[in-house]
Amino acid sequence: MTEEVISRELLEILACPICKRDVKLKGKELVCMGCGRRYPIVGEIPHMLPDELR
Repeated sequence: MTEEVISRELLEILACPICKRDVKLKGKELVCMGCGRRYPIVGEIPHMLPDELR
C-alpha cells in the first residue's frame, strides 16, 4: 500500500491560482501545466500561495 500525497478528488478540482490552468501531481508537489509554477504538498494540504505571499 502506497502513501497518498493528496486525494484524487481534490486533485481533480484544483487549478493554479495565478493562471487558472490544471495542475499535475509530481512527487510531493503540484506543477501547473500552464505557467510551470510548483506548489508543495504538506500533510496532504497543497500550499498554493502566489510567490509574493509565501
